[in-house]
Amino acid sequence: MSRLPYLKRDDLDDAGQALWNSLTSSRGAGITNADGGLVGPFNAWVTASEIGARMADLGGALRFRTSIDRRLLEVAIITTGAHWKAEFEWWAHSRMAREHGVTGEVIDAIARGDDPPFTKDDERSVHAVAIQLAATGRVDATTYAAAQRLLGDKGVIELVSLCGYYTLVSFTLNAFEVPLPPGEPRTWSD
Repeated sequence: MSRLPYLKRDDLDDAGQALWNSLTSSRGAGITNADGGLVGPFNAWVTASEIGARMADLGGALRFRTSIDRRLLEVAIITTGAHWKAEFEWWAHSRMAREHGVTGEVIDAIARGDDPPFTKDDERSVHAVAIQLAATGRVDATTYAAAQRLLGDKGVIELVSLCGYYTLVSFTLNAFEVPLPPGEPRTWSD
């Protein structure tokens, strides 16, 4: 059960309602639970709508308006979510990673914290950046150089920003104990 009460649209001020409208129009009805509240990090965002609106905008920019292929973005997202054991993030993005061409073997290894059996060097490079950032907050020279060759300066900035953003999302999900949808199994035990 979430530590935050699930708010409904009518519970919110004008700014919260505007954010609610934006979230539901861009993500569909699937982001509401059976009680009419928002799932994932979105309930926290409408609760603090001034911050939440900016987080939603940043998330949209990082997922849909970057120079990085969506498959690679999903590798970085699930690597970050797995590091923080953010169940909801993993549930949502491991499915998206699969839909965008990341193999099940790679996804499963990332969930276990094992060395993934990458067959694509671009995925290996993105994963290395994400795992180093999550573990140390830094990227070593060799890993950085490989990422820079792959993505260019702009792409590395976008990748580092994406990892930071999904760390923030993971913190939100974990701090407020945001549950998985009913019937969905946990990936990690406490």
